[in-house]
Formats: sequence, C-alpha cells, structure tokens
Amino acid sequence: MHPLFGRGLPALLIAFTATLTAALAQSDLTLPVRGQVTDAATASPLPGAVVRWLPDAPGTAATTDNTGSFRLLRPARAGTHRVIVNFLGYRPDTLTVPASNAYLRVALRRNAELGEVKVEGRALTFSALTPANTQVISSRDLTKSACCNLAESFETNASVEVSTTDAVSGAKQIQLLGLDGAYSLLTVDNLPALRGLATPYRLGYLSGTWIESIDIIKGMGSVVNGYESISGQVNVRLKEPEKAERLLFNAYGNDLGKFDLNLNLAAQPTSKLSTILMLHADHLGRRVDRNTDGFLDLPLATQYNVFNKWKYLSGTGLVTEVGLGALRETRQGGQVGFRPEAPGLFYGTTLSTDRYNGFAKTSYTWPGRPYQSLGLLLSGTSHAFNSKYGALVYNGSQRTGLTTLLFQSILGTTAHTYRLGISYLHDDYRELFRTPRYLTDTDEDYRRRTQRNRFERVPGAFAEYTYQNARNLTIVSGLRFDQHNLYGLVVTPRLNVKYDFTPSTILRAAGGSGFRVANPIAENVGMLVSAREFVIGDNVNHAVSPERAWNVGGSLTQYFILAGRPATFTTDYYYTWFRNQVVADSYTSPDQLLIADLQPGGRSFSHSFQAEVQVEPLKGLQAKAAYKYLDVRATFDNQLLPRAMVVPHRVFANLGYASAFDKWRADLTMQWFGERPMGVHPGTEGHEHGSGAATLPYAPRYALLNTQLTRAFKRVEVYAGVENLTDYRQPEPVIGAYAPFGPTFDASMVWGPTYGRLTYAGLRFRID
Repeated sequence: MHPLFGRGLPALLIAFTATLTAALAQSDLTLPVRGQVTDAATASPLPGAVVRWLPDAPGTAATTDNTGSFRLLRPARAGTHRVIVNFLGYRPDTLTVPASNAYLRVALRRNAELGEVKVEGRALTFSALTPANTQVISSRDLTKSACCNLAESFETNASVEVSTTDAVSGAKQIQLLGLDGAYSLLTVDNLPALRGLATPYRLGYLSGTWIESIDIIKGMGSVVNGYESISGQVNVRLKEPEKAERLLFNAYGNDLGKFDLNLNLAAQPTSKLSTILMLHADHLGRRVDRNTDGFLDLPLATQYNVFNKWKYLSGTGLVTEVGLGALRETRQGGQVGFRPEAPGLFYGTTLSTDRYNGFAKTSYTWPGRPYQSLGLLLSGTSHAFNSKYGALVYNGSQRTGLTTLLFQSILGTTAHTYRLGISYLHDDYRELFRTPRYLTDTDEDYRRRTQRNRFERVPGAFAEYTYQNARNLTIVSGLRFDQHNLYGLVVTPRLNVKYDFTPSTILRAAGGSGFRVANPIAENVGMLVSAREFVIGDNVNHAVSPERAWNVGGSLTQYFILAGRPATFTTDYYYTWFRNQVVADSYTSPDQLLIADLQPGGRSFSHSFQAEVQVEPLKGLQAKAAYKYLDVRATFDNQLLPRAMVVPHRVFANLGYASAFDKWRADLTMQWFGERPMGVHPGTEGHEHGSGAATLPYAPRYALLNTQLTRAFKRVEVYAGVENLTDYRQPEPVIGAYAPFGPTFDASMVWGPTYGRLTYAGLRFRID
C-alpha cells in the first residue's frame, strides 16, 4: 500500500486542514453574509425564517432553507450593518453585522401570544449548505409510494438501492455506493440503531408513517456517530411530538392479501411537555404462489410495532427527549404445504423476533450563547430471534448499550466551532447456528462451530473542528480514538470540505476511514435458503479480524434556472478500498459459501459514480433522472472478480405532478437495471477460476415501472398504485424447487421481481 494511505494519512489530513484554514481565514466585507436561525429553547433549525437588511430595500432579503441556514447579499448602499430576522410564532430579532463578517447564529424566542403556524414547502433535495454530500427524502417524497416501511421509502430515490436477499424469507437489504447495507451506518434521530443481528430484516422495523424525513449521506460522515460508517450514513428522522399531527391514521392493502394499519397520536399535556404514540401492525396471511413453483411468493408475516416519544422544552435551554419502543414479528416462508407443526414433510422457514429499544437525550444550551451546549445521549437495545431454514437452526440475541457525552462551543468567533466528547459502547452477541454434525467432530469442535458469542466493550473519545469563513469554504475535520477490548486501539480520522465556486456551484470532498466487526451469518442470511454449506474460517469464527476500509470522493452540485424555474444537477464519485474484509465467496465452490478474511495480497474495492438532474419543466410537474455506475470487485481464490448481485449500470427516472393545492398528485417511476453477475448454483461445476469474469453467469437486463395516484380532501387522502406495471418476473427464482432438500436447491440468487404486478390502495386521515 502506498504510504499516503497508511500512517501518514491522518497527519496529511490535519496538515491540509491547517493550511486551508490559515490561507482562507480572511473575509471580504463585500461578500454575502451567511448564518443560521434556530429556536432559542431547542436549538433546532427554523426553515422559512426571513432575514433582511435595515432599512428595507428590494433584493436585500433572504429565506432560510431546511437546515435554518441563509445567505444574504449585501446591499449596494454603504453604511448598512443591521439585519432583522422574522419567523411566524417567534419574536423578531435585530442584529448588527460585525465588520469581520462572522458567521451569524440567530436564536429566536417563541412568541407566547401566537400559536404555532405550520408552513409546508418544497425544500431542496440536495442541500446547498451541509458540508457532507447529503440528499434529503422529505415527508412529501415519502407519500409518492406506499412507504409502508423503511424499505419502501427509497423507491423514488436513485442513491439507495433496495434488493431482496432470497425468494423465501422476504429479507431485504440496501446498497449504498455498491456496498451492502451493513457498511452504511443507519441512525434514528442521529443515534446508531438497527445494527448487528438486526441487519437482515431491519428495513421492515420502521413504519413509513413514523418518518418525518431521511438524510442520505454519501462518503464519510461525522466521527460523533462512531467508527462503523464506511460507505455512508442513512439518518431517519422520526416525527417530533410538538410538530406532528395530532392524529394520523393510515390504512393500506394490496392484492397479495397484505394489510397495514398505522395510527399516530400526538398531544401536548403542558406548554413544555409533548408526546407522540406511534402504532403499527401489518399482516399477510394469504398463501400466494403465482408462478406455481410450489413456493410462497412472499412469506406469511405478522408484525406489531409501537413507539412512544416524549419531549420536554424548559424554555431556558434545557431539552429532554425520551423514547421507548417494542416489536414482535413472526414470519413463515417456503413451500405452500409447509406447516411449522409438521416439519420435515415440506421445506419451510420460520422466524420470530422480539425487539425492545429505548433512548434518552438531554441537552443544555447556555442562555445568550446558542452556539454552546452540553448533551448526554443514552440508548439501549434488546434484540432476540429464533429461526429455522429447512434443517438449519439459527438463533441469536444482541444486547447493546451506547452512551455519549458531547460538548459544543466556539473558538473566539462562530467561524470556528468544535465538538468534544466521550462514548462507551457495550455489545453482547450470542448466536447459535446448528448444522449437521460431522462424524469427525468432537464435542468441542461442534460447540465452536455452532456457538458464536462475542462481547465488545469500547470506550472512546473524539474531537471535531468546523471552520466556516462566511464566504465560500467550510471544513469539518474529526478524529476519534476507541479502545476495543478485542482489537486494541482504533483510530478514525475523517475530513469533509465544501467550497462554493459561486452561490450556485458547489464542490464537496470527503475522506476518512471506517472500522467494523462483521456478523458473517446475519449478513449472509439469504444464502441459508439453499443447499450450500456455510464454511466459516476460524479467524472469522473467533472474530479476531475486524474490517477496515478507507473512503475518498466528492461531489459537484450545480443549481440553475430552466424555463424560469429552479433546477439542480449533481454528480459524485467515491472510491472505497478495504485493508481487510470478511468476504463471502459464492464462486469457488458451488456447494459451499466460503466466508473468510480477504486473502493476503487480495483486493476489495468499490468505484461508485452517479449523475442526477432534477427539473420542473412545467408548474406542478417535477422530473428527475439519474445514471449510476458501480465497479465493485474482490479477490476470490487469487482472482479479482466482480461482486455477485451488484448491478454495474442503473438508470432511474421519476415524474411527479401536483395540481393546485395538491388536490391531485400523480407519480411515475422507472428503473432500468443492467446485467449483473451471479454466484454459481449448487450442483453445478462452479466458476472456472483463471478464466476471467466472462465465464460468470449473468442475470439479464430488465426495467420496472411503478405508478401512484393520490386524491386529497380536507383531512383525507385516498391513494392507489401499481408496482411492476409490466408484470415482469424473474423466471425460476427457486432453483430445484421440486427437491428443496436436494443438492441443487437454491433460492438465494434473486435479481428480479418474483411475484409480478402488485396493485394497492390506501387512505390517510389526519387532524393537524
């Protein structure tokens, strides 16, 4: 490895930050004024606030975006140094702009004489002000499809791809930058969540009606959230008790027989205390086999899910949030005739999951100093499941606790801010993977192969520095140190840089490292639905080789006017390479899944390129299109081959129309998938190593069309839609379906729809 990517990189990042800071710290008085408007009590951003110069004049006002940030042009006249900030429901504030042109942070206080006024608008999908490459899926975007759960929330987004792991269990996973979802950090309200053993089915554990918005961050994010992020971060923002509808009811049903019911209830018992109770239930009890292969197209499933969130606003800088959740889910897949009470006659899978989670967040903001705060973040999770895949038994439990203490302030002026913190992670994993016992097995051999327990204790400390020159440059550099009880010291440097060539042309760059411990069975659960034998190397079995990777890349965002309306073009490229990775090899042996560390001298990397354009050619009509290219490869048995099931070429397009006052809304989404390499099926000869990727089996190209129509009334919305409009289906998704206990059985190579066209309908009823 080049010295640049070894020990010298953290020092290079620090030197690079210091050089840029020193060279660009001076600002010109003729430059625009930048800043952020927040709530004085909660420190949360206030989108839609108006900032204008005094005295007032045409063209000398600005409106804050969805992060509360603004950019205000200076008027031509001299001697103007004061601005006034207004926001409905808050007291206006007048400030003197300092000669140094420092970054302004304005904290508005609520007006007790006014109630809350809710203003909805269409915010930019790609933020112009965040230092990281961030794409936002808003609550409005979430209504463009059924969005029964988190998995379906990405259907109108090109950056994240959701795929089904197999044709039996119904498990789904996301891909970001061409890497499996385990390499992207999933957070809920900026707290790490749904990780570890929850990974295979986690996208179904969050109801779409609970979600306010989703932030998709490509590349390296903040060190505050830990060291596990490698390809990026997906942050799900749940609805806030003080801002959510008092009542939201959503009912959904489709022609496969699945029903979803959701109920959100929000209340404000006092002026300082608010709460929201979110309930979800879904059920699929109909046995559907449209392709008549003897296997259910979707597993029978029932889920009950509840989450209760409380928020206390003292009005003097103290904010406390508490949340508690519980989930119970059962699944049954396999052959149509399978019954759990009579195993052995038919092939089947069963899964029962119990999950409990909670968090507490307390922050204190110093009066008169909205830039200085102290926060304590606590979260805990208990996740346990019992499952069977044919004759295989896979049970597991995970107990996780995370504590973070965070302090934020400035260095001299608000142009220089910093965050310091300490954290402690407690992870207790217990897995039972019961497979057939070999004749040569001793009791100790069998125990070591079937029981996989791991206990992680990780204290850590981190620091993050942000420089904003109020002109065109933002630098966020971070470094964290974690002392892992199993793997020693873990050092994680990260850097994000944003440079505005012009107000409408923005360049971002990011780089840093990531570290994570693999869960080889949970992360390859789809392969359990086949005749393959899991062969896990001893080093992975005892978890002595964590995964380490570097990620560098950047993006270019261009805002422009087309036909008198705003439009956006963005393109990005990211390169991820692994120093070590736990590789699942489905090429070398057709009858085995070989899971081991990346072999000495081996390579594993991902190149990701995406270009996307968003326009509004006519009033009310929004269009976006994207192209994505992925080159994801790893070394398998001394040969560099493309990753199985990763699509190198993908095209995405979406049209959305909304009539006046949003009475009618229509959406059409098209996705085109190029050829993708597949692993070899059990019972075949396998891949001819040494003969190149051309001898790999490839799935054909295909396209999918989804559409939805919504009619809105005063408090009710009625919607109906069709997924997979052309009724395209993957032929023979279950190989060897006639003999599921035989040596050729394989339901793990799913690359397309298995049940064809799906129609659905639903309604939303809300009281604001």
